[in-house]
Amino acid sequence: MPCFTASYESPLGLITMICNEHALLGLWFSGQTHFMEGFTGTCRTADTPIFSETKRWLDGYFSGSVPDFTPPLQVTGSPFRRMVCDIMSAIPYGQTMTYGAIAVEVSRRMSSSPMSAQAVGGAVGHNPISLIIPCHRVMGAGGNLTGYAGGIERKIALLKLEGIDVSRLRLPKQKREP
Repeated sequence: MPCFTASYESPLGLITMICNEHALLGLWFSGQTHFMEGFTGTCRTADTPIFSETKRWLDGYFSGSVPDFTPPLQVTGSPFRRMVCDIMSAIPYGQTMTYGAIAVEVSRRMSSSPMSAQAVGGAVGHNPISLIIPCHRVMGAGGNLTGYAGGIERKIALLKLEGIDVSRLRLPKQKREP
């Protein structure tokens, strides 16, 4: 199936998108960890209806509006990663959820023993459709502002955009240089 790519200039930097004829497959900030991971081959640059919808969603989001629609999405990856993305998609605008709470929900859905929050963290970090699947709304235990594949500064900016009081959140400890 052919794939297409397009760019979007956001207030937080350039965003790259990939879609097929039916759905958005990926959305990343330039320089993001796992940028275009899993997408090999060549996609054509094109302005498709999927990108038009996605850009409309992004325009509304970055203007401070709560999106009232979601462009068609197709999440790739393992069943576990897709489940984590499904759970993240249900986190309401302006609210957060912890890795631990997602782990509890995954365990409930799988009728299994407790899931590791670290395993959930790996899946969250590999989210192929940033922003629309809101991985920036996922926090560590006790309000820790843990990593974000797009950069912690962007995570803070996105949370502020959604009206979340980030003053109560704890920044990650900086690694010491040797």
